[in-house]
Amino acid sequence: MNQHARDGAQAKRFRFGRNWDRFLAVLNNGQIEEAVKSLKQGLEVEDLRGKSFCDIGCGSGLLSLAARRLGAVVHSFDYDPQSVACTEKLKRCYFPDDAKWTVEEGSVLDTDYLKSLGEFDFIYSWGVLHHTGAMWQALENAQLPVSPGGRLFISIYNDQGWISTYWTGVKKLYNKNLASRFAIILVHMPYLFGMRFLVRALTRRLKLDRGMSLWYDMLDWLGGYPFEVAKPERICDFYRRKGFVLVKSKTCGRRHGCNEFIFEKTRGARAD
Repeated sequence: MNQHARDGAQAKRFRFGRNWDRFLAVLNNGQIEEAVKSLKQGLEVEDLRGKSFCDIGCGSGLLSLAARRLGAVVHSFDYDPQSVACTEKLKRCYFPDDAKWTVEEGSVLDTDYLKSLGEFDFIYSWGVLHHTGAMWQALENAQLPVSPGGRLFISIYNDQGWISTYWTGVKKLYNKNLASRFAIILVHMPYLFGMRFLVRALTRRLKLDRGMSLWYDMLDWLGGYPFEVAKPERICDFYRRKGFVLVKSKTCGRRHGCNEFIFEKTRGARAD
């Protein structure tokens, strides 16, 4: 039994794939363009022509689609079969029978699988590794397919101490049953949805980064379990010891959310 299965036996996992499937039902061209724009800005590139891109935990497939639109050769994989189905759906819609975009089921906790993928110019894993139930193993494996000189783009939930402990309890309760799920949404919606919408409206930021949806993003936050966190310096130290250098970071301070990192693999860095 792998780590995903062991964790699932201890507590109910959030059904990420089902949430992504519902998100695709409301996905529009504007959100796709926003995802392309976000990826360009995040990676600081104008296009990805001639580059290889691996999307670890591809979810809806939206960022894989963005990478393919930018010209990359894309490999997408996810542990969740329903997420894989979502990504395959986007591929059929926008890049049918495209040999430069591969979609398959796989786990970032499967070391042999990661080693079998070969090397990529860009490894992308946004908001995924902290949901595996074994985050540090996932962080270890995510760097395996990075080519020398290649880049690793990850985001990891910020460690807020007791506040993170509170959200862990919320997420466990959310996944317990339908009644607890309804209660969690009802209690937190005014803050996560109402106030967030108001603030974004007043600051003219209603478009979410990466083409996301405010509603489905909220459900992902409330229910996203397993759930692990880390302080930025721990992530930086972890990859520095493996021969990576920090190229870019975006931290969220004391707020909840994800800290983002881009690391570059130095020539001669060890892969394990």
